Amino acid sequence: MTEMQPLQETSAPQENSPPQHRTSPESAAPASSGPSTGRLVGVDLARALAVFGMYVVHIGPPLSATHGAASWVRYMAEGHSSVLFATLAGFSLMLISGRREPKTGLAGRQAKARIVIRAVVLLALGTALAAVYGPVIILNFYGLYFLLALPLVRLRARTLAITAAGLALVTPQLAFALNGLLTEPVQQSINAYDPLHRLSEVGVLDLLFTGFYPVITWMPFVIAGMALGRLDLSSGRVQRRLAALGAALTVAAYGTSLLLAGKYALASLAEGGPSSGDSGSMPPDSGSLEPRFPASLLLTGGPHSGTTFDIIGSIGVAILVIVGATVAMDRLPRLRRLAAPVIAVGTMSLTAYVGHFVVQSLLPGPALVTGHVTQQSWVPVLMFILGAIVFAGTWSRFFRRGPLEYLLNAATKPARHIR
Repeated sequence: MTEMQPLQETSAPQENSPPQHRTSPESAAPASSGPSTGRLVGVDLARALAVFGMYVVHIGPPLSATHGAASWVRYMAEGHSSVLFATLAGFSLMLISGRREPKTGLAGRQAKARIVIRAVVLLALGTALAAVYGPVIILNFYGLYFLLALPLVRLRARTLAITAAGLALVTPQLAFALNGLLTEPVQQSINAYDPLHRLSEVGVLDLLFTGFYPVITWMPFVIAGMALGRLDLSSGRVQRRLAALGAALTVAAYGTSLLLAGKYALASLAEGGPSSGDSGSMPPDSGSLEPRFPASLLLTGGPHSGTTFDIIGSIGVAILVIVGATVAMDRLPRLRRLAAPVIAVGTMSLTAYVGHFVVQSLLPGPALVTGHVTQQSWVPVLMFILGAIVFAGTWSRFFRRGPLEYLLNAATKPARHIR
């Protein structure tokens, strides 16, 4: 399964400046209403880790070919890196719309216009990339996330958190029921009139229900990120509470899923059904709940399974990564200096994401077009990670934004004319 990330999301790429102690005006909160700009460097570090996680999934060896610590790296990257990016995409929406205090009046209208423009650009770019590299692209999904999240940008953190929790509890079951109605003939009939499907084979049905990152089960990640964006991540009290929350969500979701799915696996095995090894998660290439799978799989929490347990557990992991990166960058200034080139990757995540597809397709070796790789070596993924670090570290010395981030920012400038 792929991970993209980027809504910039696509994870949506940010307009943060180079990691050297500043962020872009868009990501910097007013001194009186939010953390210092330096505190947001941790978010850039988390975004870089999400990018690297996607590299691992797209370019690294499959889980079946890994052992020991490498297996844990591969497992954690599967599903979690794209979820982390989607969560950070929600955080990015808050940076645009006012961080801890939502913009109102003219500033608010212009911020919403910028979000709409970004969404349209990401939807178009994602569709174009999907036509070349296949349905693993996440940018077009990010574009739709942004549009659907627009009415929520003025909500408080508590309201956003409750909304995300409610969706996590309800939408997986709803998705399962709806997909039961979306039989192959029905999908073909709808896709026949869908221009997006004709362009890239990723149409409206894929974006909403049946694709790798369907809106119906992925919006909780974005909304959870929006809730995080409303909080003061520089506060030690907030950091401790978020760390406890992230740990609790992770343990509770995956622990309960393991318990329930284990019981299902034993019962299924006794009835001659699938083995326990097959019931731990949805198939790795499924981004949504397909009707051909039994309802019992709603109890599992495997990567990209789209279940309540997967959503809640993945949000917990994303919170832990974001808080951990923020604390590390805040309290370890020496590490922050050493990690500057890595942080730079996070400031140009759209470029890093699109770039790894383009570069990989130009090199000899396993194709990335379908999101599957057959090579068994870790060398290619390590080279891509190193290449991204070198490029981003060098580029950030001369420019405030990455190449694609610059173009995306330029595309949003007409929003200034909104009155």
